Amino acid sequence: MYVQNASVPDRKPVTVPGLLAMKAQGRRIVMLTAYDASFAWQLEAAGVDIALVGDSLGMVIQGHASTLPVTLEHMVYHTAAVARGLSATMLVADLPFMADRDVAHALEAGARLVGEAGAAMVKIEGAAPHILEATAALTARAIPVCAHLGLTPQSVHKFGGFRIQGREQAAADRVLAEALAVQAAGADLLVMEGVPVELGQRVTAALKIPVIGIGAGPHCDGQVLVIHDLLGITPGKRPKFSKDFLAGHDSVGAAIAAYTEDVRSGAFPAPEHCFN
Repeated sequence: MYVQNASVPDRKPVTVPGLLAMKAQGRRIVMLTAYDASFAWQLEAAGVDIALVGDSLGMVIQGHASTLPVTLEHMVYHTAAVARGLSATMLVADLPFMADRDVAHALEAGARLVGEAGAAMVKIEGAAPHILEATAALTARAIPVCAHLGLTPQSVHKFGGFRIQGREQAAADRVLAEALAVQAAGADLLVMEGVPVELGQRVTAALKIPVIGIGAGPHCDGQVLVIHDLLGITPGKRPKFSKDFLAGHDSVGAAIAAYTEDVRSGAFPAPEHCFN
């Protein structure tokens, strides 16, 4: 059995109402990916608010060129591992590619990730009609949903690569309309990825639910990074919106603590991490 280090300070569990309160109070939300129990404990120790088991594991853990090969079994396995390293940090897990192809499959995947693996919320990409229907069905059954808009990695082939979204006015208006639609469908949280600063600010101001940015500018209610990018160990070119927090620090824990502090203070993201 995985045993947490007794040095982790006690704190109240992060909840959906608690996240809404943080937005209302202007307290920035700290989110970071994790894929196993040991890194999960590091997030817990640093006081990270949300641990995301992203299907990004397909790229940074499995070595694929995209997130598309990740299966529901992979997500259940890694989510359960991360759950064993957490106590107060909220656990969010991605629905992998095609797990949300209809309401029945989305409900099955959500039930496994929450009931079997221990997630507190599931994340779904996009705002197509079937996604909105699945979001409503999940939330009606008390499974909280985190929406994901902008640069949605599962749409990599449709986008023609990992390209910034919402640069043109019509595209920005469409993203805002999608954000309002997922909120209306019952989403409790939104991850906004790879959009210009102005659009990130616009969406955050328009929504009642918290907006977590990754390459969406400093005006979002919180920030998320892939932990491998934060540690500077992602192969190849590091994304513009990331920062190597391990540089200048002597441990993984210190790097995560520095990220947490910079998100809460507003020091991250800086202009060089943003798109205009």
